[in-house]
Amino acid sequence: MPLSLPANAASRAPRQRLSALRAMLVSEAGGGLVLMASAALALVVANSPLADAYFAGLEIHLGPLSVLHWVNDALMAVFFLLVGLEIKREVLDGRLRTWPDRVLPGLAALGGMAAPALVYALVNRNSPETLRGWAIPAATDIAFALGVLALLGSRVPVSLKIFLTALAIIDDLGAVLIIALFYTADLSLPMLGGAAVTLAALYGLNRAGVARLWPYLLLGVALWVFVLASGVHATIAGVLLALTIPLRPSVGTPDDPTSPLHILEHAVQPWSAYLILPIFGFANAGVSLAGITPRMLVDPVTLGVALGLFVGKQVGVFGFVLAAVKLGLAQRPNHATWPQVYGVALLCGVGFTMSLFIGLLAFANASELETETKIGVLIGSLACMAAGAMVLRLAPAHPARR
Repeated sequence: MPLSLPANAASRAPRQRLSALRAMLVSEAGGGLVLMASAALALVVANSPLADAYFAGLEIHLGPLSVLHWVNDALMAVFFLLVGLEIKREVLDGRLRTWPDRVLPGLAALGGMAAPALVYALVNRNSPETLRGWAIPAATDIAFALGVLALLGSRVPVSLKIFLTALAIIDDLGAVLIIALFYTADLSLPMLGGAAVTLAALYGLNRAGVARLWPYLLLGVALWVFVLASGVHATIAGVLLALTIPLRPSVGTPDDPTSPLHILEHAVQPWSAYLILPIFGFANAGVSLAGITPRMLVDPVTLGVALGLFVGKQVGVFGFVLAAVKLGLAQRPNHATWPQVYGVALLCGVGFTMSLFIGLLAFANASELETETKIGVLIGSLACMAAGAMVLRLAPAHPARR
């Protein structure tokens, strides 16, 4: 909801103040490196003498939920709040504001979700029980992918980093819709009613021009409780809350530091990148290699997830980008060569956070399938990281950048 700024607000704002998107290209890339370290630590601990304590600790109940559920249902709701804030800002006041801006990352995200899901479905076509995991390889982990790009430094044009970020934001929107539509439990109509009333109250605050954040956050907690009890996954509450936070359009600066949405986004982003996602990675990436058999490496779930990430993502993203450019629907990112675009398409197959999360929802009551999902995610993501980094390191730069 647009609100006018004081006449001198723009002059008070630092001229070089970074938007959350630009800041994310630096800080979330660093967060991606921390996430990698936390995932590696989880694997080490899960295969050490501390393994029993690690797995038992995740099952300890704190109030109504176990530690693992607090991480996956509560902490991840904050992560999804950030996802919702980024989606709203980019669509209304950012790099996805106009349809031409949305075409290339939008088509790439569409291909990058459809092709992996198709690969997984083909591998699992004879296993109705495991087909439920079709969406696992459809997600892209922006923190991991940007972490790899950060290690490559100036070898990658800024336009490709922006393209990857925009693609991942649209991909996140698709993942949110998939979770809401396909991975819900039995619904409770009274709790859904309570969630609807709370959401209406949040919308009323927005329409009334309330700019203070605390009323939104208090109602956001109530919304999370209702959604958690409704059967819809609790993280959806984070996205719904984000859509009600007021946004003031930028006025002559890259970022409006007084906008409630910007204030909340900048406040949440470091906590998400450096605490919430690493905790999620540590709690969910621990796989005991002692329980892995050669058969599990070629089981439909493991194979479908790994091939979906490594084959499906690069085919879907690069194929749709190439088609869009050749058909004149969009232009290739500035100063980027086709090999560099292909390298980024490979990095889109790093699906760690979202893929693990969707896998937990798809196979909540099947521990062996959860383990196979984690193995597939780790194999596919590591293969994409290695291949993408190698391609981007060896790819020739655009002549204009030499």
